[in-house]
Amino acid sequence: MTGRDRLRELLDAVLDEEHRSLDDMAEGAYSSPFHFARQLSAGAGEPPVAMRRRVMLERAAWQLGQGSSVTDAAFEAGYESVDGFARAFSRAYGHPPSERSDGDHWLPAPNGIHFHPPMSLWVHTGENTMSQPLDLMVHHDLDDTRYVIDLAKQLSDDDYRRELRARLRGWEGEEASVAAALTSLVFTKEVWLAAILGEDFPEGRPDDVASLVRRHDDVAPRWLEMVRDVERRGAWDDRIVDALCDPPESFVLGSIVAHVLTYDAHRRLGVRAMLTELGVDADEGDPINWLRRQTETTA
Repeated sequence: MTGRDRLRELLDAVLDEEHRSLDDMAEGAYSSPFHFARQLSAGAGEPPVAMRRRVMLERAAWQLGQGSSVTDAAFEAGYESVDGFARAFSRAYGHPPSERSDGDHWLPAPNGIHFHPPMSLWVHTGENTMSQPLDLMVHHDLDDTRYVIDLAKQLSDDDYRRELRARLRGWEGEEASVAAALTSLVFTKEVWLAAILGEDFPEGRPDDVASLVRRHDDVAPRWLEMVRDVERRGAWDDRIVDALCDPPESFVLGSIVAHVLTYDAHRRLGVRAMLTELGVDADEGDPINWLRRQTETTA
């Protein structure tokens, strides 16, 4: 049996409708979960659970474009709830599944392997994988921001707004409370997105955790779609004139994204120190462990 045939068997096991977990896939390929994951990762450059999730989302996007309902697409993709599917779809595509898109249903892949209708794989040899680290960094930033906002729900309103020893140096000055740092994480994206897309300046800063959740969940998929649009167009060196500044300033698109990722990482780690000071446990915020968690679950 050739290596090519074995890889085909592994891919078939990933896509089998009955295989919803790593154990199911491995059993279908007559392998242990450890060896199955190692072989597929070596042959395709992508963990099996992550590949299945991505390809199933690609299929769901194609089905939605053919007129399928969100509910049908969600359950056929293996999700236990429509809400879970909608969150995963929005993170991946930058817009909710209820919003019709005329764009390509393929997602960024490290191997050029994609869903091809009605239910097969297409290996795109010209796939540009250079953006994969950036895609992971942007996803981690958005997911981790939501994580630390959710942790802040454990705080009283006084603790949420209290000035602490663990202070952060932000773009506009010192951020001395959990409220100030988290607000900047969300509001900064809103402001930059408005400048890039030519929208009005955002109305007011979110004042409580509930408002932060709503506004983060609104801006996150729009921010992701903007970054991916810049990548698709190869527009990283393009400049915008930000009329929201007084006086207007010129910024390079690539530097804006780098700026946001840099300050967001600083804020998220700083918020963890603040939360620890206030008695709330948090993880370490390592993107390596975040990615491992993404590849260990299917929803």
